Amino acid sequence: MNALNDLKVRRAALAFILITAVLDIVAMGIIIPVLPQLIVEFVGSNADAGWINGVFVALWAGMQFICSPIIGSLSDKFGRRPVILISCAGLALDYVLMALAPNLWWLAVGRIIAGITSSSFTTVFAYMADITEPAKRAKAYGLIGAAFSGGFVLGPVLGGFLGELGPRVPFWVAAVLSGVAFLYGLLVLPESLTADKRMPFSWRRANPVGSLILLKRHAELAGLAVVNFLLYFAHHVFSAVFVLYAGLRYGWGPIQVGLLLALVGLLDMIVQGGLTGVFTKRLGDRKTMVLGLIGGTIGVGLMGWAPTGWAFIAAMLPNALWGLAMPTLQALMTRRVGEDEQGQLQGANTSVGAIAGVLSPLFFGWLYTHSTGGGFGGLAQRVESWLGDGPPARLIVGGLYDPGLSFYIAALVLLAAAVIGWLVARQASRDEATESSSSGLDPA
Repeated sequence: MNALNDLKVRRAALAFILITAVLDIVAMGIIIPVLPQLIVEFVGSNADAGWINGVFVALWAGMQFICSPIIGSLSDKFGRRPVILISCAGLALDYVLMALAPNLWWLAVGRIIAGITSSSFTTVFAYMADITEPAKRAKAYGLIGAAFSGGFVLGPVLGGFLGELGPRVPFWVAAVLSGVAFLYGLLVLPESLTADKRMPFSWRRANPVGSLILLKRHAELAGLAVVNFLLYFAHHVFSAVFVLYAGLRYGWGPIQVGLLLALVGLLDMIVQGGLTGVFTKRLGDRKTMVLGLIGGTIGVGLMGWAPTGWAFIAAMLPNALWGLAMPTLQALMTRRVGEDEQGQLQGANTSVGAIAGVLSPLFFGWLYTHSTGGGFGGLAQRVESWLGDGPPARLIVGGLYDPGLSFYIAALVLLAAAVIGWLVARQASRDEATESSSSGLDPA
């Protein structure tokens, strides 16, 4: 609608989309402290719950991989508003289904439906691109990140306290919140994509593999897609094993987990909403992205080492810098595509994250099950037979039985992302300097 060209309407649209995002994220955050515990009730073992929870997260991400580009392309054709509204309604119904789940199969179906309906978060980013100038998108995406973090401040706390009333109570409350988000959006959310900027629906762009073709268009875009994959891969260590790890190592229940996740969300909100603009203004998007990845590397590594709950909490401080990486990464990528392809780009980005979301929880869930349960079968004995009983063998064998092993591996993944991000940023800066120099010599 052309009304979005008006500054006041644009600001109102920004407020609407942020509030809607907060309501949906609160609903999602409410179930985080209790879903793994519900799985433990069904299977009877913390270690076995690790790989099952990993499978559930992978199912959710698999649906994101399949549906995100489809939904992104549909939003390019029909507009952002109807996609967001359908998502909110679908999530509300899905939480009701999971609240009634009598067994793991029902929960699995619920996670599949949640993956489909949550795919519209790509549309939230596309909506923000519609109403924001390219030069201001890093800050705008930081506001979205802050809104998501704000939802995760409130959601897990509510989930932790509600979980004390029963593991299914948070699902009912989540259903109500998603229903409120739907009604709020239905009444006040304006359309952001004008008719002249819409694109015909194309299965070539909407299929999960076809949408990734967009990421090959430019060298920096392709390199940043790799960074995006690694970032998502490392981040899923939390969705796959954190609640189980915290319960096993520190004896934390739903309330403690909820409060800690709220603190994580608060720190993310401060970094993404308040510091992203400061850092990008001083360092630029590329250097800020690399700084965020390095901070995440340090923080996640310390979380795996932390011998006490207080040490784990202290590790959250450097980890909070990780919040600088995503908005700057998003901003850099949006500059390499046209205005009529922002929905497709966000769909492709979410597909990349979904691929990581399928592989990462399966990997980290498997890793957690073995590091806390069986120690990878006879691998420890083979290491001792190869290396003897010296310090290297003891270090490796101890690591195989360390419940923090998943966090150590995630830290290494983030370190690789930081190195690749730095290399991509350096090459992109050189290319831009060369282009600028060449254009300066052009007499035209």
